[in-house]
Amino acid sequence: MTKRLNILLLDNGSVRPQAVFQLRQLAEKLSEVSGYSITPVSLRHSNRINAGDLQGIPAETFTPYLRKQLSVEPTRFIVIPLFFAMNSALSEYVPEQLQILKSELGEIDIQIAEVVYPLPDGEMRLVSMLHDYVQSSIHALSTAEFRVVVVDHGSPSPKVTAVRQHAAQTLNKSLEGIFIDQAVMERREGKEYDFNGPLLEQYLSDQAALGVKSVIVILMFFLPGKHAGPEGDIEAICTRVMGKSPGFNVRVSPLVGEHEGLVDVLHSRLLNVIQGSG
Repeated sequence: MTKRLNILLLDNGSVRPQAVFQLRQLAEKLSEVSGYSITPVSLRHSNRINAGDLQGIPAETFTPYLRKQLSVEPTRFIVIPLFFAMNSALSEYVPEQLQILKSELGEIDIQIAEVVYPLPDGEMRLVSMLHDYVQSSIHALSTAEFRVVVVDHGSPSPKVTAVRQHAAQTLNKSLEGIFIDQAVMERREGKEYDFNGPLLEQYLSDQAALGVKSVIVILMFFLPGKHAGPEGDIEAICTRVMGKSPGFNVRVSPLVGEHEGLVDVLHSRLLNVIQGSG
């Protein structure tokens, strides 16, 4: 029996409507480029958003979406993860949910594509996106005295942190005369988590105390939500530090999901699965 092909663009999810809208826009662009219909689906959280705040269209989340599709007809799923690294969401939560579905419905035909920045090689197209954001931010500055810091969410997993480290170090090699620092939005307390690097708020406060005039914050976040984007935690951190340090300026880059180059990476991940399966 021929199975219907169902392709998901999967993010972690957010309770902010703007994250869902931008995921939908990415899925639409990927559909146009690939010629396949791509469905935007969140792993969790997004189903808590009122449909009225999403133009009347409820957000789809992973487990209910797969269950609903499998109840209609036999389906082959391809999942394109909107994740930088193979984190616990992909390595633990997704397999757990698939096991639940298998116990209910039997075997599931599903393939999960590579993440955006797979180690050990990484993804130079992602580094090029960050490079673009550094250069455009520098051109917008009114001072030649600045620092650049790459910031991600922070993770208790060294393997996830290694992705940011690899990307920042590779970016550093592409920028002559500019050193790239690293920081995290949040991290757990304790020396065992020092591999994360400094908190963004502490990093910015230290730079202001040293007399640095400007810091460019390069975001390793895909979509707006609680942490990144308008009224997010990072914006609040930057505003708070600037408020305590007159004359100190922080410029935050756009999100990775806003760069036109991301669709090309996601398209490659999809093609690798389709072509690899013959």
